[in-house]
Amino acid sequence: MTRYQWEMGQILSTDIAIIGAGIAGAGMAAAIGAGRDAILVEQEERPGYHSTGRSAAIFIQNYGNDVIRALSRASAPLFTHADPELFPTPLLSPRGILFVTNENGLKDHRELLCAAQGLEEIAPDVAKRMVPLLRRDWIAASAFEPGARDIDVAALHQGWLKRAKASGVRILSSAPLIRGERANGRWRIDTAAGRIEANIVVNAAGAWADRVAAACSVRQVGLTPMRRSIAVLPCPSGFDCARWPFVAETADTWYFKPEPGRLLVSPADEDPVEPHDAFIDDMVMAEGLDRYEQAVTVPVTHVERSWAGLRTFAPDRTPVVGFDSQAEGFFWLAGQGGYGIQTAPALSSLAATLVNGQAAPFELQDAAAAMSPARLQA
Repeated sequence: MTRYQWEMGQILSTDIAIIGAGIAGAGMAAAIGAGRDAILVEQEERPGYHSTGRSAAIFIQNYGNDVIRALSRASAPLFTHADPELFPTPLLSPRGILFVTNENGLKDHRELLCAAQGLEEIAPDVAKRMVPLLRRDWIAASAFEPGARDIDVAALHQGWLKRAKASGVRILSSAPLIRGERANGRWRIDTAAGRIEANIVVNAAGAWADRVAAACSVRQVGLTPMRRSIAVLPCPSGFDCARWPFVAETADTWYFKPEPGRLLVSPADEDPVEPHDAFIDDMVMAEGLDRYEQAVTVPVTHVERSWAGLRTFAPDRTPVVGFDSQAEGFFWLAGQGGYGIQTAPALSSLAATLVNGQAAPFELQDAAAAMSPARLQA
């Protein structure tokens, strides 16, 4: 990662300062194009250290509220027709997702089926054949979405950083924001590495987005970082899990993603926490693995490793995207929750469109209105 070296007393001047170089900030920097001078500012030594670098992402159409689903539909063709010079291998690969539940989750299962597109209800016996690890007597209902696909998060993130740099975007690391103020029609941003002056500040700081707003004397919107944990288990002896679909308990009490030789198992935790370098809670993980064990035929005897990341939600679980209603030149790109990777292509393009003063595309006009920060600042 190239880090700009400030000279003593130097002030960097730019049109747009993007705070946060995770998937949101990198996508914004790539989408803004060569027509705008921009600086991408990252508090860590490397971009994508927190949520982006810890995501076991999968593209699921039947996920999230109506706004999320609209963004996912708009993102799908951008994934599948990505620039081959930046993304020489496909960003999406076949996986499918199998929803299963016991008697306790039947209400959630019916609600999912009613609202879903491309989701097929299947017999429990079929689910058992798809994933032999599951306990047939535990499964009360099941459904399969064949169109769900794995996302190559690292390739997406690195490709966007490459495009941003090729467009002249300066990428600054180890530069946490200290304070910002609007003066004489410009933003003055002080970081631990030096000062930046910009016409527009894009707040793409993920779990730290409300803190960035506060540091700039901008009203916060009530974002809540929530911990999500993953345990890596060896694939049980006698099974070949590489070709299994992603398996999710419909009531969202656990899920697992198969990979060659291992399973990524999550307790589907959503515990509110302060922004930090996330780590697992041993009790939360133990309880989640117990719920998982009840649904499978092989107990957990060994955890190879584990980690946690932060998924940040607005109160209505809809992203916050658009210019602040009170602070001139302050643009929000935050609150993507657990959908940030799969919606990133559409959100990045939409955010760049709005920053450039253009109207949202027709198919995303309702979504853009629903994501306006004004709804949380009334």
